[in-house]
Amino acid sequence: MGISIFSHQPIKASDASLWIYCARRAWLDKQQPSTYVTDPFNQLLIDAGLEHEATILAKLKNQYPIIRAESFEHTLTLMQQGVPVIYQGRLFNESENLVGYPDFLIRHESGEYQPADAKLSLNENKKNIQIQLGIYRYLLGNQLPAIVFLGDGRTAFLGNEIDGIVDEFIADMRLLLDLQQQPAVRYSHSKCRVCPYHAQCLAEFKANEDPSLLYGIHGRATDHLADIGITTIAQLALCKIESLPDVPHLKGHQRKHRAILQAQSSLTNKVFQLNKAVLPEGTWIHFDIENNPLTQDRDQHVYLWGLLPPGYTRESFNYSWSDNESADYQGWLSFLQKIEAYRVQFTSVILAHYSNHEKATIKKYAKRYAMENHSTVTWLLGEDSPLFDLQKVVLDCLVLPLQSYSLKDICKHPNLVNFQWRNEESGSQWSIVQFHRFLSESSQIEKRKLKSAILDYNCDDVMATRQLEIWLRRFSL
Repeated sequence: MGISIFSHQPIKASDASLWIYCARRAWLDKQQPSTYVTDPFNQLLIDAGLEHEATILAKLKNQYPIIRAESFEHTLTLMQQGVPVIYQGRLFNESENLVGYPDFLIRHESGEYQPADAKLSLNENKKNIQIQLGIYRYLLGNQLPAIVFLGDGRTAFLGNEIDGIVDEFIADMRLLLDLQQQPAVRYSHSKCRVCPYHAQCLAEFKANEDPSLLYGIHGRATDHLADIGITTIAQLALCKIESLPDVPHLKGHQRKHRAILQAQSSLTNKVFQLNKAVLPEGTWIHFDIENNPLTQDRDQHVYLWGLLPPGYTRESFNYSWSDNESADYQGWLSFLQKIEAYRVQFTSVILAHYSNHEKATIKKYAKRYAMENHSTVTWLLGEDSPLFDLQKVVLDCLVLPLQSYSLKDICKHPNLVNFQWRNEESGSQWSIVQFHRFLSESSQIEKRKLKSAILDYNCDDVMATRQLEIWLRRFSL
């Protein structure tokens, strides 16, 4: 029995992720599906998820007989037979128009079945997980908790506490599927830029001059602005601070001022300076890391600690590298040794980076290896820390004609820093994909090529922060 048993598009448990992500994308995937190729990073996530599922399957096989379901009818037959574990079960409720595909159906001592999924996530409280497992419970029609085999090895249980969000999802999806036109939504740069429908939606947002296109303008704030008659970027650009009421995500003088300037910057392509850029005196060393979150234990592995000391050329690029997770500690120690050497060599070191990621990672590593009291660590994280976040300077001092204030967006813009990476395709996700290829590659020649490409990318990252520093100095006068 296939999906054709349904007279309408069924609501699938797996629709939860898209519903949370974007209502329009959930509608488009049902009504006007687009064919698209999965990018390498998302394919890596899919492969990692399948590997985790295979691991759980192997563990269960050591405990129970397992039979793989081949259809909806076969799943029902296996359940009636009392098979201990059904793999890749298929559940449906024709009258409710619901479908679910749990990884496992595990027979409870009561004779009823518990749905179970293998998830890479470390948190069972994510809405999409709760909804998906909740739909399985709904389809099974019993009160047994659903089981989640999480990426860090934990097993979590989800019971009646998730019923509310499941009911909300089902009701909203039914309304969504009844719509003849795509639902109205707001733009979110981080979400929309990776969506297969990005081009068609972006054209609409631009035609409407939707204020949610602006950096820092949340979709909910855009809705509230529309309620008071401000529906375009041009209208927002003409506003006075005092004329804007406090609305969610847009409260206070500072945020309103920035929102108005952001609208003006978008229309004129001008940079607005809010404050003088204060850059510390000292010897600047630029710092960036590459880390792999898809490790066996889900503890991130920093495979590259990149540094650009004075000289500030590709030849002066310095780094600590570890080939795999087993060398993680040695890579961390090598990084600390390099930092200590710089501390001895230079007066008043400034370790410049972009975003809080580097500092947060140092904290995690210090805790991981019980080195919070290590002299170099206490210096890096103490009151007189040399760590200096350039992103804070940008956000505190400037309004830029950009939808995103990422390092790449700022540095690649021809009218701003105008620094270009050697590999146009490179990025943080690209780096992770290359490192996984490095891990699986047997040829030493190919491994060296992959490592070299990753090093080149990281070198360009720290070269970019150096060029950003130079550019920012014009705003410090």
